[in-house]
Amino acid sequence: MSLNIYREQIDIIDEQLLSLFKERMGVSKDVALYKKEHNLSVLNAERECDILSTVKEKTDDELRPYILRLYKTILEVSREYQEDVINE
Repeated sequence: MSLNIYREQIDIIDEQLLSLFKERMGVSKDVALYKKEHNLSVLNAERECDILSTVKEKTDDELRPYILRLYKTILEVSREYQEDVINE
């Protein structure tokens, strides 16, 4: 395969990732509004540990450190967004 075909495949995957990320952040906003209404903390360390454990179990050894880094970043961004929503 040519490099351009690989790049086209990555572009398609990136579109899907972007769409899913937007969807995830929309749900994260709903979670923030719920937490605000019920006076709950944005950080739920137990939930985040559960998510990371699940991701770790579903990922092979070669990709595990990269997937965990990605999910830690997603969780950090989600918390930041929730804080912004709550403080609006």
